[in-house]
Amino acid sequence: MDLLSILSSVLDEVYEKNEYPALVALQSEWSETRPFEGLRVLVATPIYRNTMTQYRALVAGGAELLVGLSGMNDPDVVDFMGEWGVPVVTPAELLEAESRGEFVDLVLDCAGPFAGLHPKIGFVELTRSGVQYYKDAKKPVFVADSGIVKRIETSLGTGDGYFRALEKLGFGGNFEGKKLLVFGSGKVGSGIALQGVRRGCCVTVVTDLKRAQSEQSAQSENAKNAANPEKSANSMPAGDFSAVLLQNGVEVVDCHDYAAVASLIEKSDFVVTATGVKNALAAPELKKSLLSTKAVLANMGVEDEYGEAVPAERVLNEKGPLNFILEEPTHLKYIDTSLALHAALAELLVQEAKSTILAERAAFESEGVATPVGTVGLRYPPQELEQRLLTIAIQNGVIGPEICDMLGGFPTEMD
Repeated sequence: MDLLSILSSVLDEVYEKNEYPALVALQSEWSETRPFEGLRVLVATPIYRNTMTQYRALVAGGAELLVGLSGMNDPDVVDFMGEWGVPVVTPAELLEAESRGEFVDLVLDCAGPFAGLHPKIGFVELTRSGVQYYKDAKKPVFVADSGIVKRIETSLGTGDGYFRALEKLGFGGNFEGKKLLVFGSGKVGSGIALQGVRRGCCVTVVTDLKRAQSEQSAQSENAKNAANPEKSANSMPAGDFSAVLLQNGVEVVDCHDYAAVASLIEKSDFVVTATGVKNALAAPELKKSLLSTKAVLANMGVEDEYGEAVPAERVLNEKGPLNFILEEPTHLKYIDTSLALHAALAELLVQEAKSTILAERAAFESEGVATPVGTVGLRYPPQELEQRLLTIAIQNGVIGPEICDMLGGFPTEMD
């Protein structure tokens, strides 16, 4: 059996097509167009069974697949990919391969561990936390986490994953009336807060209110500065979720009001960090309450948000993102559009590279000089691409109603 058949034999037994309609659509299209024919494509999304759906779409499109190993992964899936001849490689191994003149064509990265490579065409970074590693990139870098599509994963899926992980560890059952304190009012924090409201929790969100206000005024500017998405990469904004939080009875507290925050920590049943900022809770004024509280502490960000003063064993999963204790950290139905956008942006880079080659060839033939064509550095996805994937997810996906509820209706244009 070839790799495409092997992946299908595993995935078709576990998932229905309406759980990942966007990737199904890409796979069907790419089986005909083969946009990655002859290209070596490194995919560094966390290695779990549900991310194999992304592998399959790329392989259907002709990609020679390499899987990037870093961070948290399912060892059984890692072994499975290796057994079927797919190279599972670390950043160091690929850098060593580059010293021998062996380069990949495309890097689909996640949180930046492979930013030091030199692909022939370019990069697609899946997360905001990885943007910082690409700010000086000399190749095109699309940032998938910049619009509505990523909200499906972070606002709906990650919040769901937090509570599923609590339930797996025996903290579930009845959340009615429990006091949940969420640090961070971005997509992840707001998603956790709203999932808590749905489960009957009394939810409070701690955020930087001054920064949230500036973020709201800056959102329109972000659209005008599409080449610079790193401007807000490490923020913890309330953004356009603040109104949703208040409408759902969520109290919002400023993170600089240390006395109020310390009191909330001491009285909470559950505390979860989702700011995306390393050492976000490391203020000396919070140390005593964090160490003495009986609350269940957890982190849902990539960084250690508690700081060195809080021992790793005091936080669930030793400060790692709590949902990664699950076989499926985020359900496929919530990450389908993110994975599809990640892959579709790689196709766009291929199309642009082909156009560049043709333009350079024409310039050389007419002027005798090869003129560089194309845009390098950080870039946002085209709105029309996000709109297309979002429409597929709503019309053909099992979570279509959830997406519409999150957006307040069927979107007619991207924000």
